[in-house]
Amino acid sequence: MSSLTHFDDAGASRMVDVAAKEITLRIARAESFVTMQPTTAALIRDKQVAKGDVLEVARLAGIMGAKRTADLIPLCHPLGLDGVELQLAFVDDCTVRIEATARVHGRTGVEMEALTAVTVAGLTIYDMCKAVDRGMSIGPTRLLEKSGGKSGHYVADAAK
Repeated sequence: MSSLTHFDDAGASRMVDVAAKEITLRIARAESFVTMQPTTAALIRDKQVAKGDVLEVARLAGIMGAKRTADLIPLCHPLGLDGVELQLAFVDDCTVRIEATARVHGRTGVEMEALTAVTVAGLTIYDMCKAVDRGMSIGPTRLLEKSGGKSGHYVADAAK
């Protein structure tokens, strides 16, 4: 039918069988952005949001999200992650950049875990600040890099 791995020859959904794949160190990095009003950013920077330290709660939520990726994305393999790290920083007076790195020694990659981590962190920022800024936006979200496995090393083009 197609070269999409989550469908069999008849077009039925399937979880990819990775049993024959070699266990290697697999690393993925992803990024996302949350854009908001400058006054909202100031509240976050000054730790004046009533719900708490927004960036630290978002970091924790991103880590937890990465660990639960297989519960959210139907055909993802559950992975025993070796590590997940998130960096959150303001890139200007109204935008937070979120970057996640996920690592595993396994038979399948961790791209979805890194992407889930940045997405959940962005959603957490939105949730914690929506009372003061419902116009926030999340994205773009993208894979920056992945390594390990037979498909080799991927590095995204520089952001435009």
